[in-house]
Amino acid sequence: MMENKKQKSQDENPLGILNNCQICGKPSLETIINLDHQPPCDLLPNAQEVKEEEIHYPINVVRCISCGLVQLDFVPPPQIVFHKKYPYRTGITQMLVDNFKILAESTIKKFKLKQGSLIVDIGSNDGTALQQFKNEGMKVVGIEPTDVAKIAQENGIPTINKFFSEKVAEEVVKKYGQASVVIATNVFAHINNLSSFMRGLDTLLPKKGVFISESQYLLDTIQKAQYDTMYHEHLRFYSLKPLQVLFKKFGFTLTDAERIASSGGSIRVFATKGKNLKASQEVNRLIKNEEKAGLYKPSTYKKFKERVELSRLTLVKLLCELKLAGKTTAGVGSPGRSSPVLNYCHIDPLLIPYLAEQSSSLKLGLFSPGTHIPVVDEKRLFEEQPEYALLLSWHIADTLIKKLRDRGLKSKFIIPLPEVKIIE
Repeated sequence: MMENKKQKSQDENPLGILNNCQICGKPSLETIINLDHQPPCDLLPNAQEVKEEEIHYPINVVRCISCGLVQLDFVPPPQIVFHKKYPYRTGITQMLVDNFKILAESTIKKFKLKQGSLIVDIGSNDGTALQQFKNEGMKVVGIEPTDVAKIAQENGIPTINKFFSEKVAEEVVKKYGQASVVIATNVFAHINNLSSFMRGLDTLLPKKGVFISESQYLLDTIQKAQYDTMYHEHLRFYSLKPLQVLFKKFGFTLTDAERIASSGGSIRVFATKGKNLKASQEVNRLIKNEEKAGLYKPSTYKKFKERVELSRLTLVKLLCELKLAGKTTAGVGSPGRSSPVLNYCHIDPLLIPYLAEQSSSLKLGLFSPGTHIPVVDEKRLFEEQPEYALLLSWHIADTLIKKLRDRGLKSKFIIPLPEVKIIE
């Protein structure tokens, strides 16, 4: 089922096709790359649903000529993308757990937070990030719309099981008071209604309160040809100049930023409630670096598109050649970022018969969206020892390969991005 519906009120309920920039509101959008229509990456069908028609939404990536924001020009309903049975769990990825521990420790030190200070996490998932703050003596509250919230609640993390809104922000303040710090890790680019989000944020924070977001960084996305991050959850791909415009619009100042390694390259941004506050030297340095790298030039995106198209051709050619040669190949992992690769490259069970996931994954027994490759327990990978393994979490290849080798996997690894290569 293809979805191409327009909505009238994009300011307060931006769904469907967007004709204006999500930050500055100007109708100056130009296409970077079109990945066609795809199903939501974390809407994995079960054995019955796989026989039925799936809903597909367009993934057309555009750039605002005015403010420089790279974004999708179509917003699907969040209730479908972040459905109740949303299968993503932060806590099963050790790299993220380690990142959140560093985030908690550095935030408390940076802002000299006292014991019992309130930390609110918007899109708190299974509570992994808040657990790190709780371990350091902070009071914590999570806001999470999916059933993963139950895991956090069972682990003693107070969690409101709703989508974040201005009303929810008021509920938090009424019950717990205003927050010293609000965090949103791998969430801020997901929000379909930025205006409502920012107003809710304004409610949650006192003057000079701090909002910390972590999102995949546009510079890393472009330099590493990461088209696999371009799916419906990621409505925007942030760089600092557009974020300055956004925060200023709502009475905040982008006061600091740092690049971090998570998710293949991310940006941690600090926005302080208050106008015209002093920004760190690092903010200015990073903006100059963005400009030097050509993030605000059309030619950069033309080259990006060419690299992505070449990557697709190379990967499909390799998998077809291995199939014709009688070689066995399996997929390792079923992260959200695997879906754009499998769908854009039209990789189905004939080329990759299964995707191997950790035994604790909520995706076991389901099928990849669109391409319908079964997701199985990774023990099958070790039992069958396929000759080749397509590493779909390629951004943590070094860590993952060592872990799999230590456990006895002998396969050669196919790395799909930034350029296709085989690791013996």
